[in-house]
Amino acid sequence: MIRFTASFALAVSMAGAPLWAQSSDDAKVDALLKALAMPEMIEIMREEGLAYGEVLAADMLPGGSSEQWGAAVSAIYDTQTMYEEVRGAFGEAIAGDDIDAMLAFFTSEPGIKIVGLEVSARRALLDDAVEEASKENAAIAMMDQTPRYLMVQEFVEVNDLIEANVVGALNSSYAFYTGLIDGGAMPAGVTAETALQDVWAQEPDVRNETTEWVYSFLMMAYQPLSDEELTAYIAFSRTDAGQDMSDALFTAFDGMFDDVSRGLGLASSRFMISQEL
Repeated sequence: MIRFTASFALAVSMAGAPLWAQSSDDAKVDALLKALAMPEMIEIMREEGLAYGEVLAADMLPGGSSEQWGAAVSAIYDTQTMYEEVRGAFGEAIAGDDIDAMLAFFTSEPGIKIVGLEVSARRALLDDAVEEASKENAAIAMMDQTPRYLMVQEFVEVNDLIEANVVGALNSSYAFYTGLIDGGAMPAGVTAETALQDVWAQEPDVRNETTEWVYSFLMMAYQPLSDEELTAYIAFSRTDAGQDMSDALFTAFDGMFDDVSRGLGLASSRFMISQEL
């Protein structure tokens, strides 16, 4: 599963007023996550996860998918749980950072437009045909070194999107393995150490897939932006506030996806064992 930092409809509203008084920073964190369309993005991630669950069932479960498996996967990709975990980790990660500068950009006209485009592109990529066409278009732009591709490349490098996503994907894969091991579905010779070796062996493929996905997503999402708007986004990304926000988002999503992946591993183990009995 490939994750991406930037913003990810709304299946569960997180807008209800809390029963306790919020601090100023808490209110700012909630406002920033709203500006980043986080509830919408997490709902799209749930849809991606449910589809992945069907692929996982076909690949790993002797009896394939079932109503019970679908319910288990749905519970793992619970949007409220996912949002609360991301919100908690994100809030901790940006404590003391310049949240005002982050809010200033993402509530500005260019920021609002960028988030909307990211959400629309992420949702569009749920369609396999759209995803394939997007990859082909990005590959052509990369080969031709078009001006827009070079701008997107600069954005990717400034935000360290490839490396951070590769690390996150490998960690999630390892979490899935540990779920399988702890659930008792793996042979006795498979240990955390051998699982780590297997995961690391996937690194070249993960890096290639991540690079392809990130560029296809960004080239499609940012195509409607003017050069001036994308330049402004790159400039914000270079600031301390931009770097701090990107780091905080990766921290938050990495923790959430690790928990989801381990949950999928444990569920897979449980269903593998029960179907073999």
